[in-house]
Amino acid sequence: MAALGETLPAAEGRALYRALAFRRILLICGMVVALALSVAFDMALGPARYTLSQVLLALWDAASVDQQLRVVIWDIRMPIALMAVTVGACLSLAGAQMQTILANPLASPFTLGISAAAGFGAALALVGGIAIFPAAVQYMVPINAFLMAMLASLFIYGASTLRGVTVETIVLLGIALVFTFNAALALLEYLASEQALAAVVFWTMGSLTKATWTKVAVTAAVLAFATPLFMRRAWALTALRLGDEKAASFGVNIRRLRLETLMLVSLLAAIPVSFVGTIGFVGLVGPHIARMLVGEDQRFFLPASVLCGALLLSTTSVVSKILIPGAILPIGVITALVGVPFFFSLIFSSRRRSW
Repeated sequence: MAALGETLPAAEGRALYRALAFRRILLICGMVVALALSVAFDMALGPARYTLSQVLLALWDAASVDQQLRVVIWDIRMPIALMAVTVGACLSLAGAQMQTILANPLASPFTLGISAAAGFGAALALVGGIAIFPAAVQYMVPINAFLMAMLASLFIYGASTLRGVTVETIVLLGIALVFTFNAALALLEYLASEQALAAVVFWTMGSLTKATWTKVAVTAAVLAFATPLFMRRAWALTALRLGDEKAASFGVNIRRLRLETLMLVSLLAAIPVSFVGTIGFVGLVGPHIARMLVGEDQRFFLPASVLCGALLLSTTSVVSKILIPGAILPIGVITALVGVPFFFSLIFSSRRRSW
């Protein structure tokens, strides 16, 4: 064995790296299995409870089960369960990349105001029928949400490039955006009709109960579009974690990378918000759990973040059905209850060490 301070032989170093990579792959595979079990439990629970064997039989051979079970599983519960997976994955991936490009452990679409901006943009469409992009009025809710999230992202990006701006300043700016858009949203709620007010309140609480196959398909398409683009930039994003100067010395176009990443983050945050409402802290907690499990290498960190976010929101959906028998609690309430203690722990730990 090499003495202290000496470089390990190349063969031994490669063996150690392969062992580490294999361990990370095993962890990712374990999360896939856990996610599959969570989705199965999510479909089994509800006002009418089924066993896992009944759920698996309905999924494997729908023609062999009675019509009621088939309709409940395929038309009602499966869209909700898959919506939890895709929304959690989108928000966690968005939070992971925000933390990467801003070098900020507290960055996420929720804490930096991007989710609040997207919610305000969608509320403009629901309450006032205002389309920021008039050429696509029929899709004005998700388009409004995306454009407002983009504006918030560009504001955060512009502020992060100013000389002398610290991590703490970026967090404070994000909090200011949250309060600003929440105040604007409250004004819209005050002016809204009863029907529009109900739709806006549904967003602010966050709920998966109105999930449909169309919404699942759109959210999954956004995730499928963004994930390969991030994977193509995995090396550059990993280099960026070493600092701007180091990444630039490796040939990374930092300004372009940050701008492209923020555009994708806006898309990942806006579409779920426009469908299920404001769900906080998934984009904050998911990436940190992934980072603790597999480290900073984006080749493993990206899929782990996606799976952690999906698993977190899927298990939250399960918990929302069992806390009060016969009732389904708003999922945004539960994620906040889980996320707030984690948020405090990050604040206190960041005071003791640099991230």
